[in-house]
Amino acid sequence: MKRFTLAAIAAVCAFTATSATFAQGAPANYPSKPIKIVVPFPAGGTSDVLARMVGQKLTEAWGQPVIVDNRPGANGNIGADLVAKAEPDGYTLLLMDMGNLTISPSLYPKLPFNPMVNLTPVGMLAYSPHLLVTSSSLPVKTTAELIAHSKATKGKLNFAAAAGNGSAAHLAGVLFAQRTGADWGYIPYKGGAQAMTDLISGQIDATMNGMVATYPHVKTGKIRLLAVSSKKRLPQLPDVPTVAETVPGFVSGSWQGVMAPAGVPKPIIAKLNAEMAKIVKMPEIVEKMAAQGAEPHVTSPEEFSAWMKSEIPHWGKVIADAKITLD
Repeated sequence: MKRFTLAAIAAVCAFTATSATFAQGAPANYPSKPIKIVVPFPAGGTSDVLARMVGQKLTEAWGQPVIVDNRPGANGNIGADLVAKAEPDGYTLLLMDMGNLTISPSLYPKLPFNPMVNLTPVGMLAYSPHLLVTSSSLPVKTTAELIAHSKATKGKLNFAAAAGNGSAAHLAGVLFAQRTGADWGYIPYKGGAQAMTDLISGQIDATMNGMVATYPHVKTGKIRLLAVSSKKRLPQLPDVPTVAETVPGFVSGSWQGVMAPAGVPKPIIAKLNAEMAKIVKMPEIVEKMAAQGAEPHVTSPEEFSAWMKSEIPHWGKVIADAKITLD
């Protein structure tokens, strides 16, 4: 009887452990249904293009449809909040410019979610710098000349806050001004394309914006490219200096990464990270990303989490020093 009881207990424990493993989502059982990637920006931007490229390759690798769901608004917060409140089963993911996400906690006092509590990092995938550009009519040809001209004109220059107040592009301009003493006002735009239209016409004097919306106008001579905001010069633009060559340590841009709802089992996070890291290093994907002005920038979930923990206070100080507030 005693042996029977022990055997029964052992069987129950084994069943419970197996059930728990299945409930937590063992990688072998994932995915078993379509995956949704929420992009909290309009279609056509870097995050959207990357999500569709990654989604297609995930479908090919795993045999399950991957749906890209665009949910724009509030600098990415509407889509991010949707994912933060989703079921933590690995079937709803967020792909966005993580610069926006690390800015939001300091910019929105009523943010309905905490990125470090309600979302869990899957991994960083790509980085693309901003291009520092000016109207072709502005009498400057270098970053140093732009700084000097802005000081000489004492606030008369306008800097386009592409994608609106509080966006990564806007705060790149704010950080640039804080670091250099550049003196200009900020004009908010819904997106980079609209900002480019006014920059070409001379209604706006300068901005920082992504390569996709910006570089075609540089090539036609409609606007002037002064510098890129990456740490090193871009292979595509070897003759264009970095902002950091004039302003040491200055880096800005878009860091595309993937998040999941908090509580997604670690085996699923690990499987997603490994497959996505493999995808963005594929030669065809690297080539397509380069056309978007981006390059692979792969991290582990732990490295991604550490990056976010350092970026949130960094942008918090920039926002506080500039006294920027949004409801």
